[in-house]
Amino acid sequence: MKSKEEEPMQHITYAQAVREAETFLGDHGIADAPIDAWLLFSCVTGISRAMFLAERMRQMPEVQYQRYQELLKKRASHIPLQHLTGEQEFMGFSFLVNHHVLVPRQDTETLVEMVLSHVKPGMRVLDLCTGSGCIAISLAKLCEGLQVDAADISKEALAVAMENAAHLEADVKFWQGDLFACRQMCADAWRKEKRENACAEAETSLPPATYDCIVSNPPYIRTDVIETLSEEVRLHEPYQALDGKADGLYFYRRIITEARSYLKPGGHIFFEIGYDQGEAVKNLLLEDGYADVEVHQDLAGLDRVVTGCMLSEDKH
Repeated sequence: MKSKEEEPMQHITYAQAVREAETFLGDHGIADAPIDAWLLFSCVTGISRAMFLAERMRQMPEVQYQRYQELLKKRASHIPLQHLTGEQEFMGFSFLVNHHVLVPRQDTETLVEMVLSHVKPGMRVLDLCTGSGCIAISLAKLCEGLQVDAADISKEALAVAMENAAHLEADVKFWQGDLFACRQMCADAWRKEKRENACAEAETSLPPATYDCIVSNPPYIRTDVIETLSEEVRLHEPYQALDGKADGLYFYRRIITEARSYLKPGGHIFFEIGYDQGEAVKNLLLEDGYADVEVHQDLAGLDRVVTGCMLSEDKH
């Protein structure tokens, strides 16, 4: 006797279910309806593209069909696809995501690649505003021997980041607080699901003059622009991770100034920026006495990363 999971929907094949889903999402204004319809189908069924081609005329089990319809309705209401599948690929790794963190974007891979071109084993790196941990964890995985710290103000975001580090087996220390004013999270306490009490055991604050690199993708969207963003971002991603205050530069100013106490002489700073913020962030670094300040473009040719170096002899 077949289980309910195996019972097919009457007259609904895999191919028909996907075609209906594409139309349904398209009618509800989902830009990438065919892609999203397929990814949700694969999430529900576990079927690969190759298997789908071979079994597209197979009838879809009822439980799978009903689950598929539930996810499609949520996607049609503009809940991000990644919040429904629970994951997003970044730098070749699969990261867990939810509504507590920004969904990792391909644009941010440009930032990670630039840091990787600079760092060497044994160096110490700090990732501020880590969110899902995608930057810090990717650096730790792709540069063996790199010492990586990651900080965020949100305990909920750090819970996601620590889970990602655990399942990707990445050696990253996590810190909770407002930029540099933070305390180390205790991994053992997190593993015992005592996240709200996770705090420093050995170090209670970030060590000064320690870091070879500080990297950050901080909140950089102007407050008045947030209401113009897509529903997926505006309604479902954490506001705190988006809001760069009035001019979008609030966190850059703070990090640039405060980083001087934590960078080694000659240490470097790496920022992701909005496409129209290159000159503004470059000028902030120059005004604060950083050297070798450069704006770098992403694959689309848009300004995406700004880098600078703290002089060996601080003349600030």
